[in-house]
Amino acid sequence: MMITILGSGTSQGVPVIGCGCPVCTSSDSRDKRFRCSLYVEGSDGERAVIDTGPEFRLQALQARMKSLDAVFLTHAHADHIHGLDDIRQISWGKPIPVYGNKLTIEEFKERFSYIFKNTQLGGGKPHVNPIIVKGPVQLGKLTFIPLPVKHGNIDILGWKINETTINTAPGQTSAKGGVVYLTDCSHIDEDTFSQIAEGGTQHKLSTPLTAIIGGLRIRPHKTHFSFEEAINAGVRMKAKRIYLTHICHDYSHQEIEEYCRNFAIKQGLSIAVAPAYDGLELEI
Repeated sequence: MMITILGSGTSQGVPVIGCGCPVCTSSDSRDKRFRCSLYVEGSDGERAVIDTGPEFRLQALQARMKSLDAVFLTHAHADHIHGLDDIRQISWGKPIPVYGNKLTIEEFKERFSYIFKNTQLGGGKPHVNPIIVKGPVQLGKLTFIPLPVKHGNIDILGWKINETTINTAPGQTSAKGGVVYLTDCSHIDEDTFSQIAEGGTQHKLSTPLTAIIGGLRIRPHKTHFSFEEAINAGVRMKAKRIYLTHICHDYSHQEIEEYCRNFAIKQGLSIAVAPAYDGLELEI
């Protein structure tokens, strides 16, 4: 399984409109942060995306995306769904399922109400099948496990993705590896931590686990993890690799790398901790 960070920025993106700070004017390409999105490619050709923010068209072009089997949503804030119309070109063959919790799907259907109405010809619209998720979703050999978390006082979803292989023993399967993807998270309850450790009803813990967790900045925030909170959550998951995403313009990529390195040394962590950046590809 290959995953690509399509966007690693917070709701405003980076650079921020009208801002002349050192990060927004940086020449380092890793400081250009589209809104958050993750592209997942399975070894059997499965393709899915988590969240379709305002830059989704540009992200899909950069990733050379030619098809999608599913869209998984974390929640219905603008920076996570407002690019969904751009899947129209790759949804004409058959409707693409869009998965989310009840609140997200209801808001999605309201925000994109024209999709579900008879409208005049011309322009086209995406063909989608919105689905309220109630458990793990199987996509070929990929399993997407919904993880309930809090974004302030809003119930949203993170996702854990496993890829399975067939063992030599007839009928037995095992997880090759897993990734936990949590953005806009401010609280993880005990049940969700247990679900991450167990991998849901179909899989035991995948090792090594990669955790991609929203860490907005160093300063605390009411509806987002700070860098420290995000890293500590990844450590509690026993992740072997932790990447920060949903990053604002307070710090450059290089400064966050240094923060992560110093944090790991101070805490005695023997795992990889780093900021994500747009275009980062990881083999799971």
